[in-house]
Amino acid sequence: MIDHHSLFLLISALVAVIGLIVLIAVVKLNPFITLLVVSLALAIVTGMPAHAIIHSFEAGLGGTLGHIAVIVALGTMLGKMMAESGGADQIAYTLIRLFGPKRVHWAMMVIALIVGLPAFFEVAFVLIIPVAYTVARKTQTSLVLVGLPMVAGLSVVHGLVPPHPAAMLAVSIFHANVGRTIFYALLIGIPTAIIAGPLYALLIAPHVKLPEENPMAEQFAERDESRSLPNFWLTLLTILLPVLLMLIGSWASAVAKPGTRLYEILSFIGNDDIALLIGALFSFYTMGKMRGLTRQTILKYTNECLAPTAMITLLIGAGGGFGRVLYDCGAAKAMITLALHSHISLLFLAWLLAALIRLATGSSTVAMTTAAQIVAPVALQSPNVRPELLAIATGAGSLIFSHVNDGGFWLVKEYFNMSVGDTIKTWSVCETIISVVAFGLTLVASHVVH
Repeated sequence: MIDHHSLFLLISALVAVIGLIVLIAVVKLNPFITLLVVSLALAIVTGMPAHAIIHSFEAGLGGTLGHIAVIVALGTMLGKMMAESGGADQIAYTLIRLFGPKRVHWAMMVIALIVGLPAFFEVAFVLIIPVAYTVARKTQTSLVLVGLPMVAGLSVVHGLVPPHPAAMLAVSIFHANVGRTIFYALLIGIPTAIIAGPLYALLIAPHVKLPEENPMAEQFAERDESRSLPNFWLTLLTILLPVLLMLIGSWASAVAKPGTRLYEILSFIGNDDIALLIGALFSFYTMGKMRGLTRQTILKYTNECLAPTAMITLLIGAGGGFGRVLYDCGAAKAMITLALHSHISLLFLAWLLAALIRLATGSSTVAMTTAAQIVAPVALQSPNVRPELLAIATGAGSLIFSHVNDGGFWLVKEYFNMSVGDTIKTWSVCETIISVVAFGLTLVASHVVH
């Protein structure tokens, strides 16, 4: 049985999560401030020593940022080089030619799955949306039918597939294997994207009437489509290079014996920081120098793309700080006790916590980061659950029902020129389908993989 103090800690943690929801969704307080305030309040209520409260939050924030800041910076630079070089356009037009005008919604999903791998959702969205406008205009297709599969593909790779920062952090926290996580995430993510993207788009598009005029689409109407684009295969290699290096690193032990020089080299280049560094440097050459960009221009692009990531980075760190306070105050240990005594499925616990935090903060990245921090201590005592599937279940929960406290909600609304109601019917439902289907497939995988 769980004792009274543990029950108090659990109730305090629950109130803290409810407090996040109220302060962000109702009071409209900045999510970073909210995470800090709620963390401090939780620490005080649960009786943490005054001198340890700030240290606990800072340690969680610093420990999280120590790893994630590098990923954010390098991934954003790689995405920026793709945007400026025309590499994303090359991939898009090539795939559209392969799929044909009648199956453009399938093409947009595939484009998003590929282009979204190294870039944040917001970066990849802005990068591909001009292509979506072009495709919808040229094929006389509804922007909802073209765009919903695109955002579904981007969301799936953002929440489930490393090397995205939150997914990579979850892999690190759960001590999961990167290569196997990528493999399982793609097995689960691709059918999930199909259901939430092209299939749901076919169902909902006839019921959403968009205005004739779209100011954002008109902004891209005069885009120079006659410019030369980089080679398709070279662009694809540039995008996938970090993922390939990570896969090589994760399977280093299959190629060389641990402790040997070759094993150390493969493990080193397969490290996510090093893989993204190599990918970014490679993009400077293939998407920059080979495209005629000067060193000054490449420097300008890499500098200016970092500013928008400041809040994302802070939110990730704050999520880590909140998770550390939950652990240090004893709430996480109480959750361990409850989970072990009540036999709650760890996969369900990870999904549920991430879903609650996503609804509270509006950020899938914060939800995934914080939920992983909470569940990891439980997972370390439950060796029967595959850490790779735990990371994916956490990611699935972090994608549930995007609403008005999520930047992605407004991004989709404004670019698609939809009402709030139509955005909920399309984007919010799409996200919920992704969350539920991905979790269901993860449960199936947990019974197949031992």
